[in-house]
Amino acid sequence: MKQLKQILKDLMPFIAPFKKFFIFSIFFIVLASTMTVVAPYVEGMITTYLLSVVSKNGAINFQYILQLIAVLLGIYITGSGSRILYQFILTEAIQNMMKDLRQAINVKIHKLPVSYFDKHTTGDLMSRMASDVETVSNALQQSLAVFVSSILMLLFAIGAMYAINVKLALIVTLILPFTLVYGKFIVKKSQPRYQNLQNALGDLNGVIQEKYSGYKEIMLFDKQEDSIEEFMAVNQNLCNQSFMSQFVSGMLTPGINLITYLCIGVVVYLGGLDVLAGVMLVGQLQAFIRYIWQVSDPLNQMSDLIQILQAAVASLVRIFEVLDATEELPDHKQPKTIADVHGSVQMKDVAFGYTPDTILLHDLSVDIKSGQMVAIVGPTGVGKTTLINLLMRFYDVNGGAICVDGVDIRDLARDDLRSMFGMVLQDTWLFKGTIKENIAYGVDHATDEQIEEAAKIANAHHFIRTLPDGYNMVINEEGNNISQGEKQLLTIARAIVADPKIMILDEATSSVDTRLEQMLQEAMSKIMEGRTSFVIAHRLSTIKNADVILVMKDGNIVEQGNHETLLAKKGYYEQLYNAQFAE
Repeated sequence: MKQLKQILKDLMPFIAPFKKFFIFSIFFIVLASTMTVVAPYVEGMITTYLLSVVSKNGAINFQYILQLIAVLLGIYITGSGSRILYQFILTEAIQNMMKDLRQAINVKIHKLPVSYFDKHTTGDLMSRMASDVETVSNALQQSLAVFVSSILMLLFAIGAMYAINVKLALIVTLILPFTLVYGKFIVKKSQPRYQNLQNALGDLNGVIQEKYSGYKEIMLFDKQEDSIEEFMAVNQNLCNQSFMSQFVSGMLTPGINLITYLCIGVVVYLGGLDVLAGVMLVGQLQAFIRYIWQVSDPLNQMSDLIQILQAAVASLVRIFEVLDATEELPDHKQPKTIADVHGSVQMKDVAFGYTPDTILLHDLSVDIKSGQMVAIVGPTGVGKTTLINLLMRFYDVNGGAICVDGVDIRDLARDDLRSMFGMVLQDTWLFKGTIKENIAYGVDHATDEQIEEAAKIANAHHFIRTLPDGYNMVINEEGNNISQGEKQLLTIARAIVADPKIMILDEATSSVDTRLEQMLQEAMSKIMEGRTSFVIAHRLSTIKNADVILVMKDGNIVEQGNHETLLAKKGYYEQLYNAQFAE
């Protein structure tokens, strides 16, 4: 209950803009419920009148009957019209509310630190934004009207029963609490199972996304059986969680029906005695039994909705886990600016670890002058890419400071800092759109001439001209209608057109052939002129011309200098270099 109150509190900002819609919906729900309660009473009047006429062998007053039928018809039309109106208004409010909720998740995702995405799979996040929001939408659409009308039906029907026969109404009232106690017990038992069900669904989506995005690698390494077994494991877990949640909550309806039938049996027996004694009319007994069903139906409807509501609560918990996640540390209240960026970078006693207990970088210091080409080399896992993440403030240092042109990057607005950098990563990323749009990504007003010039420098212009529609060719969602090397060329052209002051190249040429790599090295030399550039390279032949080579080992810079001086030292760099070129 405490969790539910917190969820409703968190949901209120999304409900508030549509408060009037919900008020109008409730009005029409009340009207429809009132008509539903009044109808059995009028039906009972018709039955009582006809039976009295038959028992007395009298003439039927058709005018009176027609008046009752007209009233009953008006009740049916009013009730049906009210249902149509509240469904229309309610649907409009809920769908707009879900649109705002999805938008809030999307905005929140863009404010989360990179570390959040390191801990959550893409499939799980997609499940929260799509599947979980849709689950909430379906639950609100199906349950809100039923819940409100059920409460009203219970109150109206119980009131009508007391108006007909107090003794029988008291019996029904005494039996009803058993259904409430039973329902509360089932809900308490099933709610944790629905939370497990939604988590299992998120795990399944994560595995599916991971396996299909790496399908070629799975086939290449003959890991189909392992992938099938992993999927079967998460699929079986989802099956188990689904069975337990559905089975436990499914026990609610049979229990309520059993109590209802017992109640009707008692009422029919005692009410029949009252009819024989002349204390109660047959039509009144008929209406009373109808009201028992009107008490039972809301309970059955709510029991049917328990599964949907519990799934919705579990989904809302997962949604608000994202919305309540800790955002990136805010920018400095009065951020500094660098009017004329030169691109010098200073690292002063930098220490960093992804967790406080495991420090990866230790007291790292280096002074890089504007316009220098800096190569970062070392074995896998020594912190080369981590160093770049710190430069871009995807993570903040645990100790020391990183400065650009003498200004601590923590004193700069992140947008201003990142606008100084251009990045070409080993893993390419292109979106669905034309080649022209992909190259111009990040530069809103790039001209066709700028785009073509950037493509020429990146040696991409020739292959683009050979494609259908050239620069207007649409890259599909998977990006598999061009080769991996061609995608890398486009990301290089994208970095060129942005014209950054500092360039970062993380194994940028790893996806192209040797001949094209040599051409790209020449192109890179051109675009790095006058810019500070950081190049992460495993192939040491590509960074011979670097002004400064930073050699990293175990989270420290153990050597620095140019290619010739480092070879002359006959230290760790020489070992790495000779290991690559040993006969």
